[in-house]
Amino acid sequence: MSLIEEVDGKKINMAHLCIVGSHAVNGVARIHSEIIKATVFKDFYESDPEKFQNKTNGITPRRWLVMCNPGLAEVIAERIGEEYIRDLDQLKTLLEFVDDDTFIRDVAKVKQENKLKFSAYLEEHYKVKINPNSMFDVQVKRIHEYKRQLLNCLHIITLYNRIKKDPKKSWTPRTIMIGGKAAPGYHTAKMIIKLITSIGDIVNNDPVVGDLLKVIYLENYRVTLAEKVIPASDLSEQISTAGTEASGTGNMKFMLNGALTIGTMDGANVEMAEEAGEENLFIFGMRVADVEAMDKIGYDAASYYNRLPELKQAMDQISGGFFSPGQPDLFRDLVNMLMQHDRFKVFADYEAYIKTQDRVSTLFKDPKAWTKMVIHNIAGCGKFSSDRTISQYAREIWGMEPSLEKIAAPDDPR
Repeated sequence: MSLIEEVDGKKINMAHLCIVGSHAVNGVARIHSEIIKATVFKDFYESDPEKFQNKTNGITPRRWLVMCNPGLAEVIAERIGEEYIRDLDQLKTLLEFVDDDTFIRDVAKVKQENKLKFSAYLEEHYKVKINPNSMFDVQVKRIHEYKRQLLNCLHIITLYNRIKKDPKKSWTPRTIMIGGKAAPGYHTAKMIIKLITSIGDIVNNDPVVGDLLKVIYLENYRVTLAEKVIPASDLSEQISTAGTEASGTGNMKFMLNGALTIGTMDGANVEMAEEAGEENLFIFGMRVADVEAMDKIGYDAASYYNRLPELKQAMDQISGGFFSPGQPDLFRDLVNMLMQHDRFKVFADYEAYIKTQDRVSTLFKDPKAWTKMVIHNIAGCGKFSSDRTISQYAREIWGMEPSLEKIAAPDDPR
């Protein structure tokens, strides 16, 4: 609990200093707050349990629904009025319309219009033509090993190999989009971006695959691009190793805009599953307890590589230069990391992830069932308004009563 680290010279432990100097400490999702109390700052919690709280993150419905998805905002307002914009809990009322064919059709129509708009945007700015009737499968977030864009890559390669093996089968067409930025000095993250674009170069130019699978890297991912892609997304990828994502807010934005989530029980996904019903998300993979148990016995990547033929094929293609024919060793560092020292256990969740993606593909072929699940998700978004988060911070940390009253700015002292 010392404020001074003694290893390799004396250094200030900033996390410890922050805890000692603060009157309240909080995680930003319930699972995050519990991990802080149970492991990361266990001694501090036991010393002063009253100091520790939880404040699950939120997003503002003004920007992330009304502004970026006015079509959906209007369809909702036609059913339950406009007050939900300031009281997002009112979205629960939408459950009354989950079997209403007209509402189901209206929600699906808005999604398709958003997909057509984004398809036109991609054609104009990326010079790529995509099938607007395909599933828009999207993972946009910082590029980082723990967020496991590499697991997504392995699914893309597996899907590609399956299509190549049997192109006549009734596949669910997918446009898989990955976007995000890497920290300037983060070599592995830069190589992950290179792998995504290299896979796209092979997949997108294979005439056997055609419109069945497209891979797009969304460059310069930022708020203005998020406001376009999120309303157009069908599937939201939230696939971090359980116990590594503090909360996430992109997951909430996708949920509010009518995308279904494929994800692990990590960050705010846990509470999203509670609010919408776990059966209305595509949950897969290890839980926090499973990860902790594996840490005790050791993670053996080779055992998965040797046991799962499709995983072995994908890894052999990456390591053998199939996706980098001019530079066969280009991805050697990524392969070594995945095989020898992967802290985030990508292979351990591969089999469950692929099986769950198969379930996603099957459901997408039933538009009515898919949209009913979407409505359950939108109706469960009330908890994830930043209005609720800010009110909790005000009342429970700052000791203030939140107010909608507009207070004039103080006079300019200059």
